[in-house]
Amino acid sequence: MKIYDFAAFPNPFRVRLALQEKGVTDVEFVSIDVPNGEHRSPEFAAKNPSASVPVLELDCGTCISECTAITEYLDHAYQSGPKLTGQTPKERAVIHMMQRRAEQYVMDAVGTYFHHATPGLGPKLETNQNPEWGERQKGNAITGMRYFNGVLGDNAFVAGDDFSMADITLFCGLAFADFAKIEIPSECSDLIAWRQRVAARPSVQALS
Repeated sequence: MKIYDFAAFPNPFRVRLALQEKGVTDVEFVSIDVPNGEHRSPEFAAKNPSASVPVLELDCGTCISECTAITEYLDHAYQSGPKLTGQTPKERAVIHMMQRRAEQYVMDAVGTYFHHATPGLGPKLETNQNPEWGERQKGNAITGMRYFNGVLGDNAFVAGDDFSMADITLFCGLAFADFAKIEIPSECSDLIAWRQRVAARPSVQALS
């Protein structure tokens, strides 16, 4: 199978972390030159009409986009490593709920700020910016950090006692926030401590 991505970007990093956690090595990475617009080419749009990376292409030719869907596939196709999407109906539901919150409250909010209120990927790609909306999303990202600080004050991980794809999403969202120069509020000590624990995981260390 192949994964089309751009390694420096946060969403591709989410999938690479999932691969590391699952111990999956039988994958070919194909770099898509996003800064120069390759993701908007007709050839790539045939694989993912949303024109975003990453995309997983199976040996049968099926293309799967969206990090959650890719992680879901990997988690069920490979039995090695932790179960990133849960095992019981309750675990699966809670993980998917918290995964979506990690996307919406942090990852997506940071992304909107980056693409609308900063130079982003440059004028050739950032052609429809709304700075006011971007600045509002910066505030939402900080609010999201405070929310997860509360969650992690009561739980070892984002969705409970076990590491899951929700932790991967939040961890990568905070890395994106670093890049976008959005600081975690200093009072978010539980979030900061969780981040340090995740950063020490072998999967993260292998990609550092």
